[in-house]
Amino acid sequence: MKPEANVKAPVLLGGENRSGTTLQSIILDAHPDLVVAPEIDFLEPLDLGPHILEAARLLSANDPRVLGPGTETEDPFWFDGAHFVKQCQRSGVPNDELIELVEAAMAERKSDLSRFVDRCYLIEKIGAYRLRKYGGLFWGQKLQRKIARIDDFARIWPEARFIHIVRDGRDLFASHLKSVPKWGYKTPSEMARGWVEIVSRPVTVAPQGRYLEIRYEDLVTSPAEVIKRMTDFIGVEWSDQVLAHHEVSHVLFENPWDHPAAEAAAKAISTSPVGRYQRDLSARQIAEFEAVAGPQLKRLGYTLSDESR
Repeated sequence: MKPEANVKAPVLLGGENRSGTTLQSIILDAHPDLVVAPEIDFLEPLDLGPHILEAARLLSANDPRVLGPGTETEDPFWFDGAHFVKQCQRSGVPNDELIELVEAAMAERKSDLSRFVDRCYLIEKIGAYRLRKYGGLFWGQKLQRKIARIDDFARIWPEARFIHIVRDGRDLFASHLKSVPKWGYKTPSEMARGWVEIVSRPVTVAPQGRYLEIRYEDLVTSPAEVIKRMTDFIGVEWSDQVLAHHEVSHVLFENPWDHPAAEAAAKAISTSPVGRYQRDLSARQIAEFEAVAGPQLKRLGYTLSDESR
């Protein structure tokens, strides 16, 4: 007999932006027992609940204030709310259902969802909705850089499992420059400081037995081995579907809203992004990054430029 779904034990994925979290989430979402969503940014604005409700209604009415390329908006005031709503659409939650979930969360918490704990309550309701809609035992969510607050999330969800994917920060910087120039890091030292923060803190504050760290490079070069580590850690049986994620239907592909990683994640796993910094960055850029992040690069098993000569 198949066990019942556990909405109190989410699978929370994190990593610096462009670390492979989308690929990771799509792979796990291909598992029949897992329902894993892309990222949903829920820390802004202060009056999150009312802001989402109005933004959802404006989007349903095609109001030009909340429209724009991707998740952007014509009117900056509505960005946070409309961004949230569009991210929920990426996750398979339509506007009318989202409005009901937000209204219910606000009523049950007697709050406008300004507190962190109330925002997490809404995210859990969204996860539970997706479990009912798609079936599965566990819901999952991308935290992205919010993985740095793993201790806060662990207190909210004492049964949660956290999987942190790390990637060579030099490759990350090359990816930021090419793929997300509008909002990505602009200088090697800025990138290095941000990367060091994200790869160093979670491992020191994560709850024992509930944190798994994997490397992007290992995932794409030895996918079966690394995915098996993840499914064992989550507590679900192996499924060959995770090795054919690009052949499985995912809601993100149906409604990407210009997600920067959706197109690549819809393809078979490739090792071509590994080591791209050697092609795309100058020696000066590499040296500037390593001057800040060298110790963490070495801790994670990456070779510094002066060691590879």
